[in-house]
Amino acid sequence: MKENFLKEALCRSYDDIYDYNGVSGERVASRLGQLAMIGLTKDRGSNRPGYSRAEKEAKDLVSDWMHKAGLDVYMDGAGNVFGRCKGNKVTQPAILCGSHLDSVPNGGHFDGPLGVIAALEVVEAWKETGYNPEKPFEIAVFSDEEGARFNGGLNGSEAIVGKGSLAEKMKLVDGEGRSFSEVLQDVGLSLDSYAGAKRDMEEIELFVEVHIEQGKRLEKENLPCGIVTGIAGPCWLEITFHGEAGHAGNTPMEDRKDALVAAAAFIQTVHTLPQQVSDSAVATIGKMKVKPNGVNVIPGEVSLYVDIRDITQERRDSLVTLVLATANKIAADYKVTVVHDEKMRVAPVPIDEGKQALLVETMEEELIRPYHLPSGAGHDAMILGSEIPVAMLFTRSKEGVSHNPAEWSDLNDCVQTIHVLKKFIEKLNSEN
Repeated sequence: MKENFLKEALCRSYDDIYDYNGVSGERVASRLGQLAMIGLTKDRGSNRPGYSRAEKEAKDLVSDWMHKAGLDVYMDGAGNVFGRCKGNKVTQPAILCGSHLDSVPNGGHFDGPLGVIAALEVVEAWKETGYNPEKPFEIAVFSDEEGARFNGGLNGSEAIVGKGSLAEKMKLVDGEGRSFSEVLQDVGLSLDSYAGAKRDMEEIELFVEVHIEQGKRLEKENLPCGIVTGIAGPCWLEITFHGEAGHAGNTPMEDRKDALVAAAAFIQTVHTLPQQVSDSAVATIGKMKVKPNGVNVIPGEVSLYVDIRDITQERRDSLVTLVLATANKIAADYKVTVVHDEKMRVAPVPIDEGKQALLVETMEEELIRPYHLPSGAGHDAMILGSEIPVAMLFTRSKEGVSHNPAEWSDLNDCVQTIHVLKKFIEKLNSEN
């Protein structure tokens, strides 16, 4: 076996006081480490694009672990892998738990895999302690969550809820010029099988996902894990300022209609707007195009993209309105015009307060101070949450780093999160 460098690093500071009720930190570390070796980059990062052979190899490895844990394992037409523990009441809706195994190019080893291994560790712990859940429990490994290959992810979770346009997916082409259909065929799938992956959501009571925070709030609070209050829904706006291009030397300053100056004023203002709406709202400008883009030419047109998010639709939409009003005011102030094109508007997913309260109770029993925080990033839970109840737990991220080989969550934090997850699911099993 290749060097399990991640396991060694994780176990170095692990306190085996957290090995109880059947949960094994060493097993968690070993499995995270084995997954890390699949698609390992020269920087010791992860490279497992969605629907790649590397992603499939990782799924096959987890499938083998599921089989050995006594689960019924199957793969649907979108490449999603499920491991089912039937429970005592086999006809009841299942509790679904998991995440994804694909990565961004040269990404980290915790984003996605931790959620899958956490769900599997719950089953391993039940097996060791002789616990059998009342309700069916399923581990889910969703395909192509990150979307690094086609600049748009969540394809696996969209398939099972029947969201996303197949006609639009057929137009997708990756960086090598290969279509979505061709990429599916690489791993034994097809457009027809993908279209047939839709599942009856009445078969699922709840989806719960463990994920690394990808932020610094838990680190600042010195907590191993936290309770997600909602998943922010993004709205993307393309905003274009139109001025007049002209010669940089011969056009007096007072006669200019400089689109870039107006855009710069807008950029300087946008970052102040979210705090006027809520403490969970955010707005980001990360892409901009300048025309004609010449050294000695006054910019005549500037297009930029604003990513606007919050965890409730009302507050997110209020921020969208505020951003557009600001663009119009600045355009008038600088004697240019402005237009906008809405590229995306996805509904936020609030987390049921009753499920949050049950997580609070669970964390208190595990002697962890409950802490609530929003998710600014999208997850598979966001897609499933449009159809069924969801819950999420975040695990502390070192310095908030993610999508990077330096991504790190301490094994002590990972295992404490798993204990919370396990007890939470057991509490759900005690409910009618």
